[in-house]
Amino acid sequence: MKVKSSNYLKEMKPVLIHLRDRLLEEYPYVSILATDSVSRQYSVSRTVTSANMIPLMSGRGFVIKIYDGTSYGEYSFNEISEERIEEILRRIREELWPMSKKLPQGVKKSVYAMVEDEPMVFADSTEYEIDPLAYGDEAILRELTQISETGRACSEKILDCRAFASFQKYSKLFLSKNRDMEQNVLWMAGGFSVMASRGEEIKSSYKSFSNLGGAEVLERMRDGVEDTARVALELLDSEPIRPGEYTCICRPEVTGMIVHEAFGHGVEMDMFVKKRAQAEEFVGKQVASDLVTMHDGAGAAGEVATYFFDDEGIPAKDTTIIDHGILQAGISDAQSAMHLGTAPTGNGRRESYQRKAYTRMTNTFFEGGVDRVEDMIASVDYGFLLEEPSSGMEDPKNWGIQCMVSIAREIRDGKLTGKIFSPVVLTGYVPDLLKSISMVSEEVELGGGGMCGKGYKEWVKVSDGGPHIKARIRLG
Repeated sequence: MKVKSSNYLKEMKPVLIHLRDRLLEEYPYVSILATDSVSRQYSVSRTVTSANMIPLMSGRGFVIKIYDGTSYGEYSFNEISEERIEEILRRIREELWPMSKKLPQGVKKSVYAMVEDEPMVFADSTEYEIDPLAYGDEAILRELTQISETGRACSEKILDCRAFASFQKYSKLFLSKNRDMEQNVLWMAGGFSVMASRGEEIKSSYKSFSNLGGAEVLERMRDGVEDTARVALELLDSEPIRPGEYTCICRPEVTGMIVHEAFGHGVEMDMFVKKRAQAEEFVGKQVASDLVTMHDGAGAAGEVATYFFDDEGIPAKDTTIIDHGILQAGISDAQSAMHLGTAPTGNGRRESYQRKAYTRMTNTFFEGGVDRVEDMIASVDYGFLLEEPSSGMEDPKNWGIQCMVSIAREIRDGKLTGKIFSPVVLTGYVPDLLKSISMVSEEVELGGGGMCGKGYKEWVKVSDGGPHIKARIRLG
């Protein structure tokens, strides 16, 4: 089934068109982004059961972008009616533009051309099987409770199993002089975290799930909790790893973390504008093994970061960032692209209608290769199979990476020994890591269980992933 349009935005559209037309009498370019979003999050553990709205992902509002012939200004609000149009026009004239004359000392006003506004009219929606709103809080909590109880029943050493889920259903309307676009999107994600103990030692393991769709993701979750509980119990026997550089096989979720942290942030082209990303100097040069081809784009895959147009009205695209090891391009919002003289890639995303659009990743991943996972493991004399990434940090200016991985399974003479090391810190210089990739599996997996911030704020939903990869990686 297709996600339905927002009745609220349908009702407001004539008023927004009137407001747009009034503004076009005074300004050469005007766009209006209207959003209507609802979201919920759920959690069940031994002691807590909760169902709540997610404030960050819920609400209704509007943002106007205006060009005055030299620069752009934005005005956001959350109430609109025919009676309020004159007040909005007055505030824009009297409050928005005078701000540009009060810039701090040393800050210069940039001069921009007018954004291209080719005609585009369409409306589209993503598909789903089970609407989580119609399914209801009670049914979702019941399913999560069963999952939590199943996890806790696996062993007397299991302290707790927290099962969780969240979803967002949003509609967006983009209007300009020549564009009238509508999109309706639903995604849902979930997972579980299992905590095991032995004496005073406590270890945990988690698994996440996501889809561009609805509550059908819960069915996939039912089958995985016992495996996660087993891993949590295995971790009770884990040891600290001896620091060094090793041959590693990365599972798709670890590949995704490398893609996202090591290279994704480094090619966000608003960082090029600020001279904060070394990648700008390497366009057209080899930055990875020729086995590596990397993509980003809301149109590149069907996952939680999929949409039909970004928050600046640019259609979703599939951007090839690395092509067989050669850095081809970065990703950009409209303003950064204009500053750099490039075409926008459809990566202008806002945390909400109240926030600025920044260049943000969407579905970011490596293409698959030709190798079989069993052959990749068999090729390792001594090394590790890396699983379960937990967090990561990147330095786009110097291309350093530091990521946490919960599990490193020992490989000796081409076979898994059963020995586990945890926790593990993955570090290195990004081009060295990517150039060391020597095998790439056929299957590609993407996941979107988390959120991505920009400078510890500006949160948006993203997905990442890829195939299994074999590489030389510094672990500690």
